[in-house]
Amino acid sequence: MLFFKKFQTPSLACTIMASPRWKNTYSLSPEQITQLEEAEDKIESMEISEAEEILLSMIKFDSKCIPALNVLGHLNGRHLSDFEIAIEYYDKVLLLEPENAWARDERRRYRRYLDYD
Repeated sequence: MLFFKKFQTPSLACTIMASPRWKNTYSLSPEQITQLEEAEDKIESMEISEAEEILLSMIKFDSKCIPALNVLGHLNGRHLSDFEIAIEYYDKVLLLEPENAWARDERRRYRRYLDYD
């Protein structure tokens, strides 16, 4: 599941491109929005390394960017099967936003995966 799935129809594509197709609850800059969308496009097309580079550059610039941290957790857990790293990213999200249900649920899932060994 991608966090910022694009919803476009041919007739709306031009008018929607200027703003996100989801609520910007974290007050992300236009550049951050573009980077997140680009990273998610890369994930969809299985260009995982490129997506990771984009997301890592985002958190290098802003270490508290919750959407980027969440997507990095997702990328590491689902696409790279690096559950320990995924848990670390979700831990960072939960330190910043303890009520983040997505991060809490995903962290719990990947902790269970580690317990299967």
